[in-house]
Amino acid sequence: MTSGLRKAVFFILLLATSVIGYQYMIKPANKHLAEAKGRVEAKLAKLTDFEKTAAAAEDLTKQLEQLQQAIEFFESKLPPTSEIHKVLEQVTVIAQKQGLKPKTIRTLEKKDNSGYVEQPLKMELEGNFNAFYSFLLEIEKLPRIMKIRELHLDKHRENEGKIAADFIVSIFFQNRTG
Repeated sequence: MTSGLRKAVFFILLLATSVIGYQYMIKPANKHLAEAKGRVEAKLAKLTDFEKTAAAAEDLTKQLEQLQQAIEFFESKLPPTSEIHKVLEQVTVIAQKQGLKPKTIRTLEKKDNSGYVEQPLKMELEGNFNAFYSFLLEIEKLPRIMKIRELHLDKHRENEGKIAADFIVSIFFQNRTG
């Protein structure tokens, strides 16, 4: 065997070893690496989604706490149903303090809603318009949730500034007794 032939055989063996090594070692390792990289990327994507979901859940928790505080605030403005006479007394005292003469005060049929009760009161008052306006301002300052509806004002023909007010004031109470 000549040295040139030996070099050629050695070169062919070296080349064959490189091809076989690439085919059976490097190519499977690259394939395994690509699969592992794909799994890591998928897990990173899931982790990113989880972080977004966790942030959204935290925001929802904060919103839920704010809503709970709002519910507690409004429930604190709703006295128990057993206190209806106290609220009615407060409204009557305010009317008298402002110099208004109550003609009639009648309770109408109460409306039972989920979580609260609405007790409408039909009131007829007479007096000075400015006194009635002050009455409305005082009613608004009460620490209760109230709503005035169906307000009718009639002006007295003979007395300037005197009115007759006919309205319904709804007082809201907790649905449970306490």
